[in-house]
Amino acid sequence: MTHSVWEAPETGELPLSLTVNGVQRHLTLPVQASLLDTLRERLHLTGTKKGCDHGQCGACTVLVDGQTHLSCLTLALSCEGREVRTVESLAGEGGALHPMQAAFIEHDAFQCGYCTPGQLMSAVACVETGHAGSEGEIREFMSGNLCRCAAYPQIVAAVRSVAGGQGEQP
Repeated sequence: MTHSVWEAPETGELPLSLTVNGVQRHLTLPVQASLLDTLRERLHLTGTKKGCDHGQCGACTVLVDGQTHLSCLTLALSCEGREVRTVESLAGEGGALHPMQAAFIEHDAFQCGYCTPGQLMSAVACVETGHAGSEGEIREFMSGNLCRCAAYPQIVAAVRSVAGGQGEQP
């Protein structure tokens, strides 16, 4: 039996097929399930953090088809057939650090670490989408990610180092 997104069966759940960190996943989820809760509770990918759960802090940032998304505000069903990347996707073979992870360590770009997964995913998208040409551009792109420890200068330095430090100073 086939259902459209608009016609949920009596159970209130629908099948979902999406790719998470390169692995095809098939689930049956409540229609109101957020991508964040699906990642954490159904797929046990707990690197993505639940901060405010209102889309205001950026701790839950993931990439969907290469674009940043606040997973707490994204319905899992809206990701049908799409590529989702979480912070777990950054580690290489044998646990090798992604260049952005290494830069965060080198530049001391995290303090308590709670915002770090979302910051890392936004930073990777910033570089991959070509928005790391200057400190101002990086700050604007990363403005949806809050850090209570105020590590912003170090985060910008880490992003610039991965992007090659190109671009003018603000």
